[in-house]
Amino acid sequence: MSISRADKGGFANWWFTVDKVALTGMALLLGIGLMLAAAASPAITGGPISAGDFRYAIRQITYAALALTIMGSASLLSLRQIKITAAILFALALIASFLVLFIGADILGARRELDFGPVSLQPSEFLKPSFAILAAAVLADKAPMRMPKPLVTFLLLAPALLILVQQPDVGQTGLLLCLWGALLFFWGMSFVWVTAGLAIAGVLGFAAYEIFPHVNHRVQQYLSESDIGYQAGLALKAFAHGGFSGVGPGAGTIKYRIPDAHSDYIFAVAGEEFGLLLCALIAGLFCLLTVRLLLRSAASRDPFCQLAGAGLAVVTAVQAFINMGVAVSLLPAKGMTLPFISYGGSSLFSIALTMGFALAVTRQRPKIGARQESLLQALGARA
Repeated sequence: MSISRADKGGFANWWFTVDKVALTGMALLLGIGLMLAAAASPAITGGPISAGDFRYAIRQITYAALALTIMGSASLLSLRQIKITAAILFALALIASFLVLFIGADILGARRELDFGPVSLQPSEFLKPSFAILAAAVLADKAPMRMPKPLVTFLLLAPALLILVQQPDVGQTGLLLCLWGALLFFWGMSFVWVTAGLAIAGVLGFAAYEIFPHVNHRVQQYLSESDIGYQAGLALKAFAHGGFSGVGPGAGTIKYRIPDAHSDYIFAVAGEEFGLLLCALIAGLFCLLTVRLLLRSAASRDPFCQLAGAGLAVVTAVQAFINMGVAVSLLPAKGMTLPFISYGGSSLFSIALTMGFALAVTRQRPKIGARQESLLQALGARA
């Protein structure tokens, strides 16, 4: 079956305008994630002397099918539809994150998920892609505003930050602040204000260290020369055991003792069973994906596409860097999933939406007759 450029159908138009290099990188990462889900599933459902099964791997395949649908659907949206979708999604995620404080599942003293029986959902995961689109729409809008645009974006972000701190979820709070700072940097904020923002981020980080006992404990453990922590120690042993090429699929043993081997420490499972080769491939694919999206965004003539594409690329790269950095003890322990790779519906659906938006805003659209449409205009047209 061949697709002709003369074909003006929806799929043909999408195929010839979407970034195939980025799409290939996403597909490879998703495939690696399914392979590692199969490797980690017996360790979660069984033990060193008890047989496990592949129920988590089967669930992840189901999640992956839904994620591909989400990513494909989001990549087909027009720029106006993207803004409308992001506005609706941000409002729903904000409301759901607030409800988590009252009816969310309590896990180790934190409330971050809504439990729907066989499936749990973490609404805060969807704040990142939706905020990236909304903030980019505000900053790229040519119409003058009564308030400075950075202040408008912060007022959008502030309720989410307050809710996340109450859960508490320091990791998602930090990611959102990083995303906001990156968008302002790409928008062209002066170096003085960028420096001030970094200083404020440092103060907030110190405040988190002083206020939240678990943050204090993890930082102290990270700085300690004698006690690096149970999970971190096992993760390092997994990498050492795997060496350059790994011990082979299913032959890992340390994964049976690492808590959250299927989610937060899935990178250690990759290191033990497939070695440095697969770890380097995963890191390389994230670098390729990030650089490719940044280059495609920079090549766009639409300020909204430039900002949105760059913001979505950066927040994904930072999350991947934090997860891998924690696994190899370069960073303090932080419960954060590895995009595309870690087990879980919320994580996979969120990254699918993020990359779907990224593919949509970096598509090669014709410039003739195009005009910039503000977020308010898009919502008004929808109404």
